[in-house]
Amino acid sequence: MDKIKLNRNWCKGCSLCIEICPKNVYDRESKVSSKGFKEIIIKNPALCNQCQLCELLCPDLAITIEKKVKNAAVKK
Repeated sequence: MDKIKLNRNWCKGCSLCIEICPKNVYDRESKVSSKGFKEIIIKNPALCNQCQLCELLCPDLAITIEKKVKNAAVKK
């Protein structure tokens, strides 16, 4: 499975990832953080289809989708 990384230090909680994700992967914490907003969480990572919309639209570059490289024969 591919891996979603969310850099909480860079995230300002704008919610673009929540709004744009077609698979409902992201959500908000239930409590306000020390930063003064409800932080974004990765709620359903298994539902991610690696469309990378969240990564492309995050204004703070706080989201990274790491894709696994399939084992393929390399021709020399």
